[in-house]
Amino acid sequence: MVSISPKERKKYLIGNWKSNKTKSQVSAFFQEFAQKFKSIGNKKPEGLELIVCPVFIHLEESYKQIIDLKLPILLGAQDISPFEMGAFTGEVTGSQLKEYVSFCIIGHSERRKYFAEDDALLVKKAALAKREGIEVIYCVPDSLTSIPKDVKIVAYEPVFAIGTGTPDTPDNAQKVIKEIKSKNNISLVLYGGSINKDNISKYFEKEDIDGVLVGTSSLDPDSFMQMMLNAAL
Repeated sequence: MVSISPKERKKYLIGNWKSNKTKSQVSAFFQEFAQKFKSIGNKKPEGLELIVCPVFIHLEESYKQIIDLKLPILLGAQDISPFEMGAFTGEVTGSQLKEYVSFCIIGHSERRKYFAEDDALLVKKAALAKREGIEVIYCVPDSLTSIPKDVKIVAYEPVFAIGTGTPDTPDNAQKVIKEIKSKNNISLVLYGGSINKDNISKYFEKEDIDGVLVGTSSLDPDSFMQMMLNAAL
């Protein structure tokens, strides 16, 4: 496993908005977050990357708000087409996404469950994201699931913890993530599943947990701000 010193180590707070928010709600989120961010001196915890992943049609509005409000937030996509540009109705390609995003979630448990996405398809998606310079956040439900070559960021998201309010324990998440790192020679592994402002610090204090992938609790600007602050505790 690649070794990273504590001073070099980044941590990640990633909000996956899933199929939520209208355009006006997206704008309101960033404007309210900007006000709260100003109230704390426009400073985020050192070494913490803030990322939000809206639906495709709100990436442009999110990008505009982040630039206009000078927020230290990066954008990610929730999915990516396994095809390049062409006659693939309904698909959004990496070459289109890279205008706005730095990251892309691939293999989320909801994509695997509801859209029957398998490993072969996910490998294609990861390869196309890499080709376009988009960093993949690859989701796995356990330490046994295969991970495509050249993926640098993995999110461990046990199925029982997604949207249930019942997260994996910090100790077990640490154990599984350590196994993922060891088996795959990956240095950045996050935890995802029922994270909120009250429990986030328990995961960030674990040695091998490099951040969190958050769903519902990332939709509210106050909650997202509190998670940002509590991640540094």
